[in-house]
Formats: sequence, C-alpha cells, structure tokens
Amino acid sequence: MISIAEARKRRGISQREMAARAGVSFRGVQLLERPGHNWRVSTMARAAEALGLPGRGVDMAVGRFLRLHPDSVRAASTRMALDGFESWKTHLFDFVDAFRSVGDVALVGDPPVEELDSRLRALCASVAEALCHEFGIRAPGWCEGVPGLGRPWFVSGIENLKAAALVESPVWFRSRNIFVLDNFLSRA
Repeated sequence: MISIAEARKRRGISQREMAARAGVSFRGVQLLERPGHNWRVSTMARAAEALGLPGRGVDMAVGRFLRLHPDSVRAASTRMALDGFESWKTHLFDFVDAFRSVGDVALVGDPPVEELDSRLRALCASVAEALCHEFGIRAPGWCEGVPGLGRPWFVSGIENLKAAALVESPVWFRSRNIFVLDNFLSRA
C-alpha cells in the first residue's frame, strides 16, 4: 500500500496544490502525510479524489473493514500489517483461540491482506489449513493460492530447535517451507 505522500509525489502535485484540490488546509495535508495521524474518512476521501482516485473507494474500504469479523484471519492479518512483523504472535494466536472456541469456517473465509509480509501470509494459510483439518472442515480456496517461501523459515528462531522442527513440522507448514514444532498451535 502506498502512502498519500507517495501518491501525491508520483502525480507531481505539491502539498499546497493538493490542499487546494482537496479543500483542506496546507497543515491538513501535512497531517495526512504524517504516519500515525488519525484521519477523518471524509478528509481521506477528498484527498483521494484530489489525487484522481475514487473517493468512494475510501468509504468502501472502511465499510468492508468494519464488516470484518474481529476474530477472523483477515482481521488478524490487518492488525499484523499495521502493528509490524513482530506483532504476529499475539494477533495470530488470538485468531487461533477464537477459531477453536467457535469452529466457524467464516473466520477463515477471507484471505490475509496483501500488505502482509510473505512469511506471515504463508503462516496464516498454513494455520488456517491446520485448524480446518483439526475441525474436519474443508480449507478455504485462498489457501491454495498462497505460495511457499523461497527460503526455509524456522519460526522459533532458536538454533537448537531447527533439527526438531525439520522432523516435527506438520505438512501444512512444511509444504510452504515453514518449520515449527509439533506443538506450535498448542497452548500450555
């Protein structure tokens, strides 16, 4: 996903010109381009239109996000993408716990967001397949479209556990070049 500043620069528009086109103040454009700023949806829609993008697209994206089940793999992947790579354990295992508590296939119906790191997309697909197998549910079709990693990823990151992960890693993970211990999805 490109930022507002990148989109503006690609189109050769200055901040002042964008402010005039969007009907917001110059300071407003500066704030829009600042990471972490909380924007109003209406301001984002006007900025999108000023950049020649469909302003209704902002409304549609926000609406689609609000309709997401908060415990779904897509919502978890959105939080991972927003909070950074290191946040995956918290968000992924919140999803695992939620899925196991209800066993609802709708929680894996939508794929992870495109902005997610490829390792985490592959991990989400592997986890979804493992959980569906556990519940005797057919895995969603999007899982098949998630490719394996070019290089092995040993999720634990602990050198002494690599040999065990090579042997124990369930097929849903191994098939994507991800190596975990057999108890990866277990809670103590």
